[in-house]
Amino acid sequence: MVELDKRGVFAALVCSTPFEQLARMLAARLGMPDLPLMVIQHPLGGLAPEKVGERADALAASCIELLKRHRR
Repeated sequence: MVELDKRGVFAALVCSTPFEQLARMLAARLGMPDLPLMVIQHPLGGLAPEKVGERADALAASCIELLKRHRR
């Protein structure tokens, strides 16, 4: 992510809820405290396909909004 940012390439991180704080901490330590983070509800394993689809749809909507805000 750091290298992509240095090259001017927009990037965001996707993680599930239990890893959100860890992701934010690591991003800050890597010098990217404002790294866009998209969080999906945990868990995904063991869910019915339609439930995974619902979560993916929500994440896709977040992704679209994030991309709209970060146009260059």
